[in-house]
Amino acid sequence: MRSLALAAAAAGGLMLGALAPPADADTRFERIAGFTAPGTPAKYNRVGMLEVGPSRAKNVLVLNPGTSASAAYFLPLAQDIVRKVKGWQVWAVERRENLLEDQSVVDQAKAGKATDQRLFDYYLGYLTKGESAVPDHYRPVRDADVPFARQWGMRVEIGDLRRVVQAATRRGGKVVVGGHSLGGSITTAYATWDFKGTPGAKGLSGLVFIDGGSSPTPISPQEASQSLQELEAGTPWLAFGGIPTPFAGLFDVVASTGVLMNPNGTSELQTWPLLPDNLKPPVPTTNIAQYGYALDTETSPPALAAAQAHLGRLAPAGERRGWERAGEPSPIRRYARMFSGTALKGLDGTAWYHPRRLTIDSGAVAAGNANPAQAVLDVRATHGDDLPRRLRIYAFGASLGGTRVLDAARVLARQSGIPRRNLTLVDRHETYAHNDPAAASPRNAFVDRLVPLLGRISRN
Repeated sequence: MRSLALAAAAAGGLMLGALAPPADADTRFERIAGFTAPGTPAKYNRVGMLEVGPSRAKNVLVLNPGTSASAAYFLPLAQDIVRKVKGWQVWAVERRENLLEDQSVVDQAKAGKATDQRLFDYYLGYLTKGESAVPDHYRPVRDADVPFARQWGMRVEIGDLRRVVQAATRRGGKVVVGGHSLGGSITTAYATWDFKGTPGAKGLSGLVFIDGGSSPTPISPQEASQSLQELEAGTPWLAFGGIPTPFAGLFDVVASTGVLMNPNGTSELQTWPLLPDNLKPPVPTTNIAQYGYALDTETSPPALAAAQAHLGRLAPAGERRGWERAGEPSPIRRYARMFSGTALKGLDGTAWYHPRRLTIDSGAVAAGNANPAQAVLDVRATHGDDLPRRLRIYAFGASLGGTRVLDAARVLARQSGIPRRNLTLVDRHETYAHNDPAAASPRNAFVDRLVPLLGRISRN
């Protein structure tokens, strides 16, 4: 119950009502055949692509989400990028684990066909009201029903990503691969992966690291073996900041959708018994204020640092306190859009089920250098010194990755003799929280350096 309460703190308000806006004509989603993972039912061997930008654009920036995140997280950022640079699309990867989600009532709510009470009760309310009071409720996936998910590690992820990159390449333009947080490690793994003797970076024009990357120091083979043993004996899924699967995702999608639909409604979470007192605002708040209080860098608990942004502060007055931006870089409604997936049927910005194996395997990528842990984990990122010298690398360090992200980019370039002029390194760890690179608007230091880089790539 304590863990569930922490999950509630990461969520925010719950009320909603209005019809969601229609999807942008330049936004499309499709799933294609992915890697054939041994033991996985065929229906899960699929990878999704949220494609943003003009359909005629040939150049593609492929972005990989981080831990417990998914494609919709990148939607506002992708829309900003394609507005600022011509000839480009942005494709956000929707990993296979999200096929396990039940988005049915979320979709109804986005379409204005479910009330706030229905949304809350279906996904969360039954936890305190009891199943007899809410017989029609969400039923989390049982670990026993998905033993194959313990194999969804880096090899499966890179196999899926390979299909996405190949689809982007067929458009006939330039392709750049990047990622946020853990997505940065996935980016390094893909670029250095051994595909029949050649690196994944062959044919790519650039790599983008958003507060994430791969340390050159691998985990030991003993650590790798121990992690696999624990995985086999436990759940396939990773807890997010101590929040058990799938509740981090459930709370976030319900709360963020509520912020967008009824921002000034009374926050139910303030009186919900699973929310600890030290995570409740000290005064009665609206939905939007509860959400901001839980996720802003000044008031959010340290354990949720990976979910934080600079969002603002509680309004100074009011019967129910609202939220004000207070000069912070990230608008809270934009942040809610990132996690709600508003106007995207069947998609939100979180991954309710994040494979532990993927995070374990990331520790063996080691800047693409062969090491004993790779043999234990079947990781094949071995071309760290064999990347194309013309490759451009952009690394942006925020609060979690900081200068380590920039150092990892330097190592990757130095190993392959990529010249310093091909590196764009931006350190904003003192001013940008982990999620500000995607959330900041209209001024965004990450986008300000990315857009001209994409322009140069498309011209060369």
